[in-house]
Amino acid sequence: MDAMDDSTPLARQLASETERRQKLKAKTAPRPSETRIFTISNQKGGVGKTTTTVNIAAALAKVGLQVLVIDIDPQGNASTALGIEHHAEVDSIYDVLIDDIPLADVIKPCPNIDGLICAPATIHLAGAEIELVSLVAREQRLRRAIDQYAKKREEENLPRLDYIFIDCPPSLGLLTVNAFVAAREVLIPIQCEYYALEGLSQLLNNIGMIQKHLNADLTVSTILLTMYDGRTNLAAQVAQEVREHFPKEVLKAVVPRSVRISEAPSYQQTVMTYDPSSTGALSYQEAAMEIAERGNHA
Repeated sequence: MDAMDDSTPLARQLASETERRQKLKAKTAPRPSETRIFTISNQKGGVGKTTTTVNIAAALAKVGLQVLVIDIDPQGNASTALGIEHHAEVDSIYDVLIDDIPLADVIKPCPNIDGLICAPATIHLAGAEIELVSLVAREQRLRRAIDQYAKKREEENLPRLDYIFIDCPPSLGLLTVNAFVAAREVLIPIQCEYYALEGLSQLLNNIGMIQKHLNADLTVSTILLTMYDGRTNLAAQVAQEVREHFPKEVLKAVVPRSVRISEAPSYQQTVMTYDPSSTGALSYQEAAMEIAERGNHA
């Protein structure tokens, strides 16, 4: 009987989630007026960069938008989560950056979600940092590949991409610089933990350098709080502190700590298809809708 009682935490949570789902159902994700290109970045590892990349991308594709994920992390975790082959023999984003293979030749469709495609990463990317150093226009190579791919889609009468999400390694080498130069917007996932803001000022300084020297159009448009544990005061304090520092950028949606989110990649899926009714999937859907509703940034 307790579970049916409004006053139990479980009942309150279920009621809240039902209400959130109904609100989402009543909304439609607007198409942006031009392709929005996001780099998902944080130099701190383990904050949910890849998880955020693939789940936001999947959530937007599931509501009918055209979405591309570019995996430039040598670990290839985004490729794994989207069910895309990325062993050493596969043509990948490495071949695009180093050998000028067209992006169209390496892109594969995500098997579980219509409208979602991925340019996979392979282990060859681990050496790409060194190989890029001697190449002409080394910081611009990803941007040029994306521009050429957009033209090719137009020539072939394919629908324009609505979103491109670039998943970065947790460092500021030439791969991440390529991502910053190619993007218009930066999405920073921040873990609700004690060291959350540590290193963020360094990341913002680095973004400032990119804006000054390589890409004046780049903006930090979005910050997403991840791995939120509502049972701890610390998580609430960190969330409040981040919101005070970045009132416009932080999304209202917060992603909780979730076993389902963590399990999904081992089944080569995002949480959107692995357990679409989970709290984690709901949170990423809310975050994706909020990003879509914010529209284009100047």
